[in-house]
Amino acid sequence: MDSKYNIVGFDLPHTDNDDRLRRILTAALTNQNNYPNYPQLNYWGAEFFNLHQVKIFQQSNINEQSTILEFSNRSLLEESYFIEKAGVGYMAKMVLLAETVEERMLYALFTTDEAIHLHQISHFLPEMEVTSTDDPFLHLLSEVVESADKTVLLFVLQVVLEGWGLSHYRRLAKECRYPVLAELFASFLQSESRHHATGTTLFNQITVSAFSQTTILDVLAQFLFMVQVGPQSVLAAIEQVKGHLTRSQKIKILEELDTETHSGTRLQILRSLMGGKSAQSILQNLEERGAFQPLPAHQCV
Repeated sequence: MDSKYNIVGFDLPHTDNDDRLRRILTAALTNQNNYPNYPQLNYWGAEFFNLHQVKIFQQSNINEQSTILEFSNRSLLEESYFIEKAGVGYMAKMVLLAETVEERMLYALFTTDEAIHLHQISHFLPEMEVTSTDDPFLHLLSEVVESADKTVLLFVLQVVLEGWGLSHYRRLAKECRYPVLAELFASFLQSESRHHATGTTLFNQITVSAFSQTTILDVLAQFLFMVQVGPQSVLAAIEQVKGHLTRSQKIKILEELDTETHSGTRLQILRSLMGGKSAQSILQNLEERGAFQPLPAHQCV
C-alpha cells in the first residue's frame, strides 16, 4: 500500500460481513445507535438542491427526476462517508502530535467519535465497496490530512472545515425527509462542535510561521474556489442522466440553481470562521484575492 494514503484511509477496504474482526467491532459498538442497512433513497428532495427551479429537471420524466435526485443524494452521502473515514485517521494522527496529556486524551476520544460516525453513516451506503474517490474536494482533503504541519492541520481541518461541517450537518439534519437520518446528522453536532472548539483553542496558542501561512493560503484558495463555482455536483448529476450539456445549457442551469446565492451564503459562513486573532493576515490575504466572492454562472463552466 502507498504510505501516502495510510492516514486518510480512502483506499482502506471493508471486511466481509462474516469477518471475525467485524464481529468484534460490532460487539464494541453495542452501546451506540445501530441502524439497519437502508436502501438508497432520496433523503433530500428537489427543493434542497434547488432543482425545482431548473427547467430541464422540471421537463424530465418521473424516472429521470428520481435518478437525478438519487445521484445528488448519493454524492452528499459519499462525501460524508469519506470525510468521516478521513476523520478517523486524522484524529489518530493528532494523538501522536499531541503536546500535553490532556490534548492526547481529547484526540483519543475524538477518534472514537469519528469511528462511530463512520459506522453509522455506512448503514446508509450499504453497498460501499468503493474505496476511492475522484471528488476534487476529497482529493484536497486527503492531501491536507497527510500534511506534517500541525498548524496547517489545525486551521484548515478543525477551525475551517469542522466549523463548516457544523453548519453543513445542521442543514442536512433540518432538511432531511427521513427522521432516522435527520436524527443521525443532528447527533453528530455535539462532537463536531468539540472538535472545532479544540482546533480553535490550540490554533490561537500558535504563532503561525510564514511557511505555514503560505500553505494554508494555498489550500484555502483551492477550497474556496470549489465553493465559488457553485453546485457542480448537482450539475454533474443532471448531465449524467440527460447526457452531454453544452456550455450555454450549463450556464442556464447554474443560473436557475441560483449559483451566486448558493455560493455566497457558504462563502460568508467560511469567512466568519476565519475571524480569530491568529488568522487575521490569512483572512486579509484571501479577501484581497477575492476568494469570498461568488462567481457568476458563466465563470463556473
